[in-house]
Amino acid sequence: MQKYSHNYSVILDNMDLIEYRLKPISAIMYIQDAFARYCATKNMAAYHLFPKNLYWIVSEFNIEFTDNLPFWSEEIRAEIWTSELTKLRLYTDFRLYYKEREVAKGYCCWFIIDQASKRPVKTDFIADRIQVCNELTLGEHKKFSLSEMQDKVCDIVHKNNLTDIDFNKHVNNKSYLNIAEATATDEFRKTHSLKTLNIKYIRESFLNDELVCSAYRTAEPKTFVHRITKDGEAICEIQTSWIEKDIKEHILGYDLAVERE
Repeated sequence: MQKYSHNYSVILDNMDLIEYRLKPISAIMYIQDAFARYCATKNMAAYHLFPKNLYWIVSEFNIEFTDNLPFWSEEIRAEIWTSELTKLRLYTDFRLYYKEREVAKGYCCWFIIDQASKRPVKTDFIADRIQVCNELTLGEHKKFSLSEMQDKVCDIVHKNNLTDIDFNKHVNNKSYLNIAEATATDEFRKTHSLKTLNIKYIRESFLNDELVCSAYRTAEPKTFVHRITKDGEAICEIQTSWIEKDIKEHILGYDLAVERE
């Protein structure tokens, strides 16, 4: 089996409060969950690695939204596959489908980390469990470079709390995305949709750490860099690009996947 797919239902916690659609951040979490499920089918999920003092980390995440995301109660299908395996890195490409219509595509870069040294270990011990499918959604897996930062939009200070912590005892990926999202005004989010998102995770942060997210404009229209730091050192760097919303449907006129009286 070269590709793995799983269906998800858009629940209340995963939808935005403006259009009742799946939030882009939640779509990203579906991809990460699909990766975990894919790993479980290969006996290399987190609970398989922990006894060996190993764990997974994602170092890069690149996604392009290609159509409107589904409404609340609708289903979305995540399809993921290993597209490249090197001595240290595992790349997974993915697509998200709504009613067989592609709504997002992209790829991630993963490492297996030694718990004691915090350094990547070689992937040779899992190589025989992986089938590589040479299908790339965004082209070659090359190192992403941030656009040049220009004027600063704002700073946001965030102190990590228990809701930010994952099972690896460090801050989870979703929290960094939530912090970056908070730099956008309500008015901007009402009139714009996320088009692309590029994330580079640089180092870990932990409970009670104080983080600063600085948002910058770039020379590219409606493109921003969000730099999250701890004590002046970069923890995570995110680039987002946006387009004006093109509303094709409204939830009130849509035939939702729920039974009516």
